[in-house]
Amino acid sequence: MKKLLLLLLAFTTVYSVNAQIETPQPSPLSKLEQRVGVTDITIEYSRPGVKGRKIFGGLEAYDKIWRTGANAKTKITFSTDATIDGQTLEAGTYALFTKPGVETWEVYFYTDLKGGGVPQEWDDSKVALKTTVKPMELPFSVETMTLDINNIKTTSATIDLVWDKTYVAIPFEVPTDKVVSAAIDDVMNGPKVGDYYSSAIYYLESGKDINKAKEWMDKAMSMIKTPRFWHLRQQSLIYAKAGDKKGAIKLAKESLADAEKADNSAYINMNKASLKEWGAM
Repeated sequence: MKKLLLLLLAFTTVYSVNAQIETPQPSPLSKLEQRVGVTDITIEYSRPGVKGRKIFGGLEAYDKIWRTGANAKTKITFSTDATIDGQTLEAGTYALFTKPGVETWEVYFYTDLKGGGVPQEWDDSKVALKTTVKPMELPFSVETMTLDINNIKTTSATIDLVWDKTYVAIPFEVPTDKVVSAAIDDVMNGPKVGDYYSSAIYYLESGKDINKAKEWMDKAMSMIKTPRFWHLRQQSLIYAKAGDKKGAIKLAKESLADAEKADNSAYINMNKASLKEWGAM
């Protein structure tokens, strides 16, 4: 019995030593992933709170470089090159530093990711890109510091910082057309039906050479044994944009008939709207 008690005591002691109590982080870690065009952007940072303090010009002094978050360095990754303030930022991961000011903020994309916080010895040679933006005062306070990507378009967006009563936006552009066009050119050396089809739709939606889009779509449709209503719908739009209204109407009617068989109300309505627009209904 004595041996059993000693054994139980030993297990209890080991468990007590190894047990870990998990408590909330004052500045919780966050990870944001966003695609802009064909560029993937990731931001990893810790989110401090206001907690009744004066933030900019107080906790974070003006005209002093800030880690733009808490704990470890805030990191931002671009899967392709980006353009900021007319400057090229090469694809890769950077530490995001800022220098808050009353009238303007300086923004730094820093190549050294080691350690936490602002480097003890700042090295200008490690600044991949620097730009200046203007802060905006908000009519309300945001408790938790937030980094986000907004105003998203095919080729541009903004990195937004909001904390307390301050909002800062860092505009950037991404080479969507360059990347997609290069991929199209590469794929056209030996394209498959999906390549022709996707490229044609991209040219249609991007306002590029519509005759080339029509050529690629016709090629794609010739490779599809039985085109369905969604294929025919896109082909009709390309024909209409290319000025071939008669061909567009014929294709829209075929798409409508197939959509009615499939009882797809969305494509039925879209085709009817186009036919009406083209004077066929």
